[in-house]
Parts: sequence; C-alpha cells; structure tokens
Amino acid sequence: MIVITTPTGQIGGRLLEILLADRRTRGEELRVIVRDPGKLPAAVRAHVDVVTGSHDDAEVVDRAFAGADAVFWLVPSTTQAPSLDAMYSGFTRAAAKAFTTHGVGHVVGVSALGRGTPVADRAGHVTASLAMDDLIAGTGVAYRALANPTFFDNLLWQAASLRDHGVFTETGAADRKAPRAATRDIAAAAAGLLLDRSWTGTGEVPVLGPEDLSPNDLARIMSDVLGRPIRYERQTFDAARAAYTGHGLEGPVTQGFLDMMRAKDDGLDDGVRRTPQTASPTTFREWCEQVLKPAVQA
Repeated sequence: MIVITTPTGQIGGRLLEILLADRRTRGEELRVIVRDPGKLPAAVRAHVDVVTGSHDDAEVVDRAFAGADAVFWLVPSTTQAPSLDAMYSGFTRAAAKAFTTHGVGHVVGVSALGRGTPVADRAGHVTASLAMDDLIAGTGVAYRALANPTFFDNLLWQAASLRDHGVFTETGAADRKAPRAATRDIAAAAAGLLLDRSWTGTGEVPVLGPEDLSPNDLARIMSDVLGRPIRYERQTFDAARAAYTGHGLEGPVTQGFLDMMRAKDDGLDDGVRRTPQTASPTTFREWCEQVLKPAVQA
C-alpha cells in the first residue's frame, strides 16, 4: 500500500494521476490523506482509500500509515507559521513517529536543492526543509528526498501580469542561469520511487530540469510561445516582501522566502551537476505551450 499526502495539490495530485494510470500500480492499494474529500474527483475517490484530516495530526497518520509499505510526504504551504521549524519539522514529527510505529518501509519526500552548499544554513525554507529530511531519515526508514530547484509552475502566480502587462518579476540577475523544473516531472520521479522500492538507506534524488535558464531565457521563450513581447523586471527584496505581505504571507513565512531567494542568488541551486540521472525531461518551452499559455489565455 502507498499513502499519498496532499493529493489535491500540484505535485500530489499529479502523482495520484500517474499512479492510477500506471500498470505497475496494479496490486498496490492507494490511500490518501485529505482535509476535504470533496476536492477529489469522484473517479479518483472510487479507486482510493480516503483518510480525512490533516497529516500533521497524530491520530490521522496513525490510521493512514497502518499497513502502509510506502508514503509520499509533502508539507503543505501555509501563509502563517510561528517558525519555519514548526512549519516543516514540527508538522512532520507525528508522521515520523508513525513511520516507526507502523514499520513503514519507504518514504519519498519533496525537498530542495542546497545540501552541502555554503549557504545551506541560511536559506530560509530550504534550510528548514533539509532539517525535515534529517528528521525523517533519523527514523530508520528508507528515505529519498526529491531535491528540487525553482518550479516552472511558480510563474502561474504571475499569469495576470503576463497577460495584462507582458511582465514577470523575480529577484535574481537577469542573466543568471539556474536549474528549473516542472512539477509534473517531480511527481513522475516520486512515482518511480514509490513503485520500485528496491532502494535502501537515505539520500537525495535531484530533479534539475533539462537545462539551466536565466530570467532573460524565460522571457525569450515566453515571448515566442505567447506571441507577444514578455520582459523581465528584477524585483528588489523590499518589493518582494511587500508582494508576499499583499498575498497574506506573514512573519517567518515571508522572511523564509526572502532568505531562500538570497541564497539562490548566492549559488544554493548550483551544487549538483546535471547528468542523465539528475535531469528531468520537460523543457520550459513545452511547459509554456501546455500549461502557461492556456492559463494566460483563460
């Protein structure tokens, strides 16, 4: 049995689609933890066991992990948290105990690039995510952390700006190249690990996308796909803070994003070399054509 957290999210939802469609899933029971089962399509609910609640709740994970062979673990985003430690490790502690109690053999988690880099200890959300990985690994389960760069899909937050003004913003230098990946490739990597549980021990699985891209590269490709000029505007950290606050993000959550972006500017995502094993297949152009363009035109 495979247990999936965040089954209505970008990554968890896509993972569930993959598992339901994959022939290798036959013989595997799928169980999901979800706050609102009504958000799951009826066709999905008919093929999965649903545990209602939050996966930071000890009683919920105790029910969900009973009989589980593998778990997909993702901490949901939140606009408020007393600290980043509470947001990541604090949220995960009940599950970590339940992994041991129920003898869960394999866990696949969503994490980030940066381990071993000089800025890993001051990278906000990434630093907290790496500490969460250590917490899970310390339980003795076989654990793989999907080490991810910035998502292509983050640009969907700026669909209105792209449509109305032809502009997107980030805090990095316009010509600084870095890895980026599609969330659907992260879900596919998770599916592969969950279905082939021959691996042991703990470690990271980087998902780097097929090439490094700069904001200028993104603007050029988006211009081609959207059929209109798109330009990049570098945002100050003060402006980024104001934007996060405007979206309801507060305190440590906002500061964590700012610290993460500074660390990315200082090489947080540059510590892993791209190889056939660490690359992922979806190009930014493909993603723009299949995901961004429909969103901008909606």
